[in-house]
Amino acid sequence: MLRRLYDWTLSLAGRPSAPYALAAVSFAESSFFPVPPDVMLVPMMLARPDKAWSYALICTISSVIGGVLGYMIGLLLYDSVGTWLFQLYGLTQGAEAFRHSYAQYGHWIILLKGLTPIPYKLVTITSGFAGYNLGWFIVLSIITRGARFFMVGFLMSKFGSTIKRVIDNHFNLVAAVSVAVIVGGFVAFRYLF
Repeated sequence: MLRRLYDWTLSLAGRPSAPYALAAVSFAESSFFPVPPDVMLVPMMLARPDKAWSYALICTISSVIGGVLGYMIGLLLYDSVGTWLFQLYGLTQGAEAFRHSYAQYGHWIILLKGLTPIPYKLVTITSGFAGYNLGWFIVLSIITRGARFFMVGFLMSKFGSTIKRVIDNHFNLVAAVSVAVIVGGFVAFRYLF
């Protein structure tokens, strides 16, 4: 199933709708969707290395806009939608501890967590819930999400053919490691924060 998704994503890269699909996934991941945009971003960059930088920019912009939606969920809807999302992921206790740490370390939390496999939606919702300054939240989100997606763009443009060969030859291993990293991000958030 994952192999078919990978092949489909590679074929999607040549379609005119590809940037819109990437933007939608990146937007959704920052506010409510559990799958990171890298699932689409990496194969699309591999299929079209000439578009790596524009794909990174699309992911950055849509992720920040989606992050503002996540922030608003935390700020305005934490008691209903926000709580439901954290309960869905089994992270309610971690969210409370995370919220309290914003008093001293909010800027570092946003910057560091935006680069890690910890789901960014948890950072965005918690930022709103904690009442972190929206202007600074947006600036820090641009920095951290831009750094993450442009780093992927750099790696794909520099080593794309090698990476594609490794993925094609060892797809099951790469898929297993990718799933482990995603699950590890949720677990890390739950137990560390």
